Amino acid sequence: MEKAAPNSLELKQKILDATIPLFNARGLKFTMDELARSLAMSKKTIYAAFPDKATLLHEMVDYCFDFIGQSKERIIRDEGGDLPHKLRRVLSLLTDKYESIDLSRLHVLREKYPAVYAHVAQRLESGWESTVALLEQGMAEGSLRRVPIPIFKTMMEATLERFFQDDVLVRSGLTYREALEHVVDILLRGIIAGKEDGTCE
Repeated sequence: MEKAAPNSLELKQKILDATIPLFNARGLKFTMDELARSLAMSKKTIYAAFPDKATLLHEMVDYCFDFIGQSKERIIRDEGGDLPHKLRRVLSLLTDKYESIDLSRLHVLREKYPAVYAHVAQRLESGWESTVALLEQGMAEGSLRRVPIPIFKTMMEATLERFFQDDVLVRSGLTYREALEHVVDILLRGIIAGKEDGTCE
């Protein structure tokens, strides 16, 4: 009996799941031939789902950031623990999925795929509503110091964007996970109430 062909959504997800580790391993040097081999699929099938590499990269960005957004909402809705701990989990989500895009490689997009590069920046700057609500809740209940939320948000966004503007992470020898954890720790040390000595649990 012939195996049923996947629908277009399933096919796209399968291709994207295979693209992310290839991008993480080889950056923009990965080829559509390599992607086809990893999937045991023809390039014609891949091009039917994604007409070119730029479209594939653009949708890869959305795929990962959509997952991050879903995970963030799940943490805010379902996880217990104190609010500062929940906030730390939410702010550190960019590296929680094992196949999330290696953002330390994204500086290579600027020259060859500037539209994809700009899209990454746009996704980093959007989707803050639930995080802002968490910050406001913490400030209202007294577990966080009152600070201007737009400043906190700008500091976080600017730092993340700086990470993929060039090879700063490569030169520093830090992974994106390590760098992000440092950023979140430094920012939270400044806003968690009652931590005058600078410690952050």
